[in-house]
Amino acid sequence: MRRRADRDYEYNLMEEAVELGEQQPVPQGQIAEQKSNIKGDEKNIAILLFLYLLQGIPLGLCSSIPMLLQNRGVSYRQQAEFSFVMWPFSMKLLWAPIVDAVFIPKFGRRKTWLLPIQYIMGIFMLYLSKHVDNWLGKTEGHELNIGLLTVLFFALNVLAATQDIVVDGWALTMLKRCNVGYASTCNSVGQTAGFFLGYVILMAFESPAFCNAYLRSVPSDEGLITLPGFLYFWGCIFIVATTFIGIFKREDAEACPKDESLNIKESYQMLWSTMKLPNIKLIILILLTSKIGFSASDAVTGLKMVEAGIPKEKIALMAVPLIPLQILLPIFISKYTAGPKSMNVFLKAMPYRLIFGLVGTLLVWVTPYFVSNGEVPLYFFGIIIALYLLHQVCASCMFVAAMAFFARISDPAVGGTYMTFLNTLSNLGGNWPSTAALYFVDSLTSRQCSNDITNICGSDDQKAACTLTGGTCKITLDGYYIESILCVIIGFVWLRWGKRKIQYLQDRPLSTWKVVRQKS
Repeated sequence: MRRRADRDYEYNLMEEAVELGEQQPVPQGQIAEQKSNIKGDEKNIAILLFLYLLQGIPLGLCSSIPMLLQNRGVSYRQQAEFSFVMWPFSMKLLWAPIVDAVFIPKFGRRKTWLLPIQYIMGIFMLYLSKHVDNWLGKTEGHELNIGLLTVLFFALNVLAATQDIVVDGWALTMLKRCNVGYASTCNSVGQTAGFFLGYVILMAFESPAFCNAYLRSVPSDEGLITLPGFLYFWGCIFIVATTFIGIFKREDAEACPKDESLNIKESYQMLWSTMKLPNIKLIILILLTSKIGFSASDAVTGLKMVEAGIPKEKIALMAVPLIPLQILLPIFISKYTAGPKSMNVFLKAMPYRLIFGLVGTLLVWVTPYFVSNGEVPLYFFGIIIALYLLHQVCASCMFVAAMAFFARISDPAVGGTYMTFLNTLSNLGGNWPSTAALYFVDSLTSRQCSNDITNICGSDDQKAACTLTGGTCKITLDGYYIESILCVIIGFVWLRWGKRKIQYLQDRPLSTWKVVRQKS
């Protein structure tokens, strides 16, 4: 099941933390001034929504490619290689201080980076549209090139992650002070919409079977849209939209003057000071290991469903019911994560998420008995969606609980960098186990040639030898099932250890999370 890219609520949450921790009580006569009032900010909110939507397009694309590759002879080790394209959003802290500190004051702190980045992204998509079918091995005379696809889409996501840094920062000054809380809403809604277009819409409308069944009266061998056409369209949108923003949207130069911002050296010194805190050393270990138990479920199950016969566009359509859930669920969960023990929700949701992942593995095993020629019985598809929703409820509970805990412990004196640091660790803790899970599926899988029991099809030469003798390499033991069970066992062992450590961190006084600022 697909993991979502990270949602950076850190700026809004840090603003709230500063307000709660440092400001004096607001006089009664001034209370009305603190309430949100979007009048005058309607255009700014619309711009932020659109910028975050653009950011979600590459994320959706990078989730679509593995589905397009599945059932095309791609190994899970190659899928693991391509999964590195999702890492930039977990690495952006490495260059975020540079984006914040280096800019041309007359041009605008955020526009200095936003305009060239989005122009490059637009040109990059136009370039990809001309060659992506060749690299996918869809055109005659060309073979699949996973390495090149990984490098190019990784670069595209690096640009998207940098755009995220810029837009997050600009949102704080683009909106009026009383409306800053809408920044995280724009992030969540806009990025979800962009991902929906780049993943769900692309998968559905690219599929000839889906289009013939629901959108056409005359069948065709092609979908209504193609991946090259989709890339070309959004490449043009990026270029046109960036031009309009450059010409018509002004940036308030006084909102964040250069002499009041940290320079690059100070920013990295702050990060180093944060990493040296004893509490942070423990939470780094927790965040980098807490998602191992979910790695097989998050990274492999969706691909295995496609391999078992469920059409990829139907897998993509499973994300549709999640959209209202992703908007409403955090609001409901926040009632239980407010306060000093927010991670209790994290700990309570974790065993259910592990169990639902194991049930998903069972569904993969029985799927071939229910699916025939891509036809999925409605009741069986309903069971899959119900399980997926329950799994995502647990994932959302853990995410919101962790974000609430991060907001509580973050030192307001260092702005949003503290939250960005913790959020980066959390996302990295989900990325590396998922990549590892994809990589080891093939290693744990046992195969045998159908007409030669001595040939275990362990190498390309053995597979070729089996094919030459008229045989086929059949799976005798699927490593996915071994991996799923191992991951769940590791998850429950981790829970027993992690519960004590998390309770310890929750009981630590807030003073132990403070960062001592270094003087340069």
